[in-house]
Amino acid sequence: MFRERRRVSTLPNYVILILMAIFALVPILLLITNSLKSTPEINLSPFSLPREFLWSNYTTAWAEGNYANTIRNSAILTGFTVLFSVTLAGLAAYALARLNLKGGNIISFYFLIGTGVPAQLFIIPLFYIWKQFGLVNSHVGLIIIYVALQAPFATYLLRSYMVALPQDFIDAARIDGASNVQVLREIILPLSWPGFLTAALVVGLFTWNEFLFAITFLPNTDLKPIATSLYAFQQRYGRDWGLTNAGSVIMIVPVLILFLLLQRNFIEGLTQGGLKA
Repeated sequence: MFRERRRVSTLPNYVILILMAIFALVPILLLITNSLKSTPEINLSPFSLPREFLWSNYTTAWAEGNYANTIRNSAILTGFTVLFSVTLAGLAAYALARLNLKGGNIISFYFLIGTGVPAQLFIIPLFYIWKQFGLVNSHVGLIIIYVALQAPFATYLLRSYMVALPQDFIDAARIDGASNVQVLREIILPLSWPGFLTAALVVGLFTWNEFLFAITFLPNTDLKPIATSLYAFQQRYGRDWGLTNAGSVIMIVPVLILFLLLQRNFIEGLTQGGLKA
């Protein structure tokens, strides 16, 4: 009797989860299936499986979209942005969470507010400043912007994670004469790696998909990341739905694979960080 009531009570939860899964997966499945069709077939039956798998859409999209170059540029931007953002955020979060700084809560609240400010508000004055310093058409200039945009959120997330770490380990290390750097390296980092991984994934996904700053600060085609490449590709082949779908799949496949491999750690770090705020 109890099991039957439990099944009835959890049924709405499963229904909602199934609907959410369908809502999330159907567009991706349609994107993949349509990437293997010709444009006339997509216009005729966009929701059916391909009659003939046109793998040539991917080779054509790869060549015409210059994806070999743009993926390399995106990898450079994403890698360095993640490295600097997580490093700076880790140091700042450790100081705010464990060094008893005066006004630490106010600074943390400032970081939280900073994540909600639309970046579009300062893109025009920032462009003129970057132009004066020679940082337009430079990966370095764009990486600085990305780090400034993502470091506040990463700091807030890591600080929330570090606040709830066991104090006994830290006290024992300090009794043994460990310095702040040693405590960070030997205690905090091993215990906080799910939080660091979550912050790295969030920053990486943002950088890989970011479009507005990339197209504004990188006019040079050879420096553009994959998001702008897809935009240019769609502008040129906007009516060839098979090619544009293939180009979109090429863009999302790397981050999709990465997320599927690390989803458990990502969810663990994100939920624990949120609960410990």
